[in-house]
Parts: sequence; C-alpha cells; structure tokens
Amino acid sequence: MKRLILATRNAGKVTELRAILEAAGLGVELVGADAYPGIPDVKETGVTFAENALLKAHALARATGIPAVADDSGLCVDVLNGAPGIFSARWAGTHGDDRANLDLLLAQLGDIAEEHRGAHFACAAALALPDGTERVIEGRLEGTLRHTPSGTGGFGYDPILQPLGETRTCAEMTAEEKNAISHRGKAFRGLVPVVRELLG
Repeated sequence: MKRLILATRNAGKVTELRAILEAAGLGVELVGADAYPGIPDVKETGVTFAENALLKAHALARATGIPAVADDSGLCVDVLNGAPGIFSARWAGTHGDDRANLDLLLAQLGDIAEEHRGAHFACAAALALPDGTERVIEGRLEGTLRHTPSGTGGFGYDPILQPLGETRTCAEMTAEEKNAISHRGKAFRGLVPVVRELLG
C-alpha cells in the first residue's frame, strides 16, 4: 500500500482526509506529520494559500521521500478586499489566538451593514511528490458574517460565518455537516482524482 503524508499534527484533519480517500476506494495509507517526529515545521512565507500549501507539501516530500499533502486556509472578507486571508490565524498579532482574531475582526466590521458582510472560507490543498511534481486544488465556502459569535463547534472564525442557504453558523453545525460543505472538504475531495492519477 502506498503511503501519503499530510502536513499536519491535527489528528482531526488526518481523519477527515483518510475518510475521503477510503470512500473513494483509494488504497493509500495516510499518516500525519507525527509519524516523522524529526521533521521541522515549515514557515509559511507565501503570499497566497496555494503558495503556502505547496511550500509545506514540497518540504515534507523532500524530507520523507514520500508523496505529501498540505493545505492552507483562511477567511476572506469582501469589504476588507480579501483580508484577513493568509493572515487569518494571526490577524490579532498572536498566531492561533482564535478569540482575539474574532474580536478584532468583529470590531473592524462593527458598522458594516448586512448586505456588505459577504465573506468566504478558502482552502488550497497541494500534493507534492519527491520528484517535484505538484498539483493544487482549491475549495471555497461562501457565506455572510454574523455580528456576534454563535455556536461552540469548530474553531477559528466558524462562530461568525453563516454559509449561504444556512440559518446556522459553521460552529452550530455538526462536524459531519460542516465537512460535507466546507472549503477544506471540497479541496480534499478535489485531490482524489489527483491522488489516483499520480499514486494509482
């Protein structure tokens, strides 16, 4: 069975992609970065989600000698010209402080009317082979931003993004419901034919 490594130490992300690959009938063993403890983290120095995903995927493929998948994602707000974008995880200054990021964004959008609160989650998923071959698939989840957070599920900006056609925020949906429509789910599912083509 061919091995594929996902550039994350988040077990939930590994489980999500593994389920997608299994559902597609691909005989691939997926492991997370934890399977290779000596691998250093890669700095996300790209200026797009795709560039960051490729940086991580290529670094992992080179370090391990096996095909690697990586993703980068964030929230893009229409009225902020696509920001916070690649800076989503550190919008308030400290990487990964979800509450501070959320509070700052809501403060910045305080006076913005409903019709101008459009936004989307974007994700780029990259597959890189040790020989340098690469592919990138992108996924989006369109929605609008609430004025106050709602829901306890998910993470990041999930409590304020209400997907189009939904009455709930991403944080009010079950993990299964969210994965079925999410930007990451779409990007990961889009990788299935790529994995089949390159690793089949």
